[in-house]
Amino acid sequence: MKLQKFFSIWLIPIALLSQKSYTIKMATVAPEGSIWMQEMHTFEKNVAELTNNQITFKIYANAVQGSEKDVLRKMKLGQIDAGTFTGVGLGDIVPEVRILDLPFLFRNSEEVDYVYGNLLDEFQKKFEEKGFFLVGWAEVGFVYLFTKKPVRNIADFKNVTMWLWKGDPLAKATFDVMNIPSVPLEVTDVHTALQTGMLDGVYISPYGVLALQWYVRTNYILNYPLTNSVGAVLMTTRKLNSMPDDLRQILIEETQKSMRRIVVSSRQDNLESLEVLQEAGLKLILPENQAAIDEFNAAGVQVREKLVGELYSQELLDKVIRLLNEYRQNHGS
Repeated sequence: MKLQKFFSIWLIPIALLSQKSYTIKMATVAPEGSIWMQEMHTFEKNVAELTNNQITFKIYANAVQGSEKDVLRKMKLGQIDAGTFTGVGLGDIVPEVRILDLPFLFRNSEEVDYVYGNLLDEFQKKFEEKGFFLVGWAEVGFVYLFTKKPVRNIADFKNVTMWLWKGDPLAKATFDVMNIPSVPLEVTDVHTALQTGMLDGVYISPYGVLALQWYVRTNYILNYPLTNSVGAVLMTTRKLNSMPDDLRQILIEETQKSMRRIVVSSRQDNLESLEVLQEAGLKLILPENQAAIDEFNAAGVQVREKLVGELYSQELLDKVIRLLNEYRQNHGS
C-alpha cells in the first residue's frame, strides 16, 4: 500500500509534465485581415490541433510591437518569441542574407525558389549561431517603384525623391549607385511623408502598397521590378529548445508549410494587386527602351560588387550567381 502511494505521488508530476503547454508570442507588421494574417490564423489553429493545444500563439499584428528592430530587441530580451521579418530585419542579425535582396538579380519566382531552397540550410546555421532559428522563408515578393512622376530610366530619378528605409545599407547602396535622391524614414512615417510632399516615390510590393494605402499618393508603376524582397519567420532558439522534440518538430514542419502557402498566395495577390492598382488609376509603364533596361541591370551588378566584404563574401556572391546560371541553363530562362 505504501509502495503504491509512493508511485502515485511521483507519477502525477510526470503526467503533468507531459502535458506542459507552450505559448508563443509572435509579432508581425502584417495588417489584420490581410492574406498573411488569414494564413497565420489558420496556421495557429492547425498547430493547436496537432499538439492537443500544447502549443498556442499570441500574435501581435499591425506592428503593435514596433518596428523590426524593436521586435528583434524584444526577442533578445525574451519578451517576444517569434516574428516575421523582411530582409532589413534579417540583415541586422545575419548581414549575408541581404544578398537575396540584391537589385535586378532575379527574373522570376522559379529562380527565387531555386536559390532560396539551396541556401536554406546555410542560412539556418548562421541564424542559429546568433540565437535564432530560421523556421521558413516568407518572401514579400517582387518590389516595384511607385512614383508621382513617370520614371522610365535612371536619369528620370533626378526629379524624384524616393523613400529610403532608414538603416538599410542595401537600399542606400542601390540609390547611391543610381544617383537617386532619397529621404531615410521608418515604414510608419512613409504615408505622412507622401502626403506632405516630402517623398515622390516608394519601393514596395503591389499587395503591400495597397495594404498600407501608399498608392493613393502615387501615379505610376515602373513595370521592371527593383528586387525580390526576402522575408522569413524567426524564432528564438531559447523558446524552440524549451519544447520536447515531438512538439518542436510539429511546429517547424507546420510553420514551413504555412510559409509556403503564404508565398504562393502572396505571389497571386501581387499579380491581382497590379490589376487593382491600374483600375484605381495608376499607370503601369515600361522602361524607355533596351538601353534603359541595360542601365538598370548594370547598376545591379555595380551594387553586387560594391557590397562584397561589407554585407557578404565574394564566395557567397559567386555561389548565388552560379545557382542562378545553373537554373537558367537547365530551364532556358
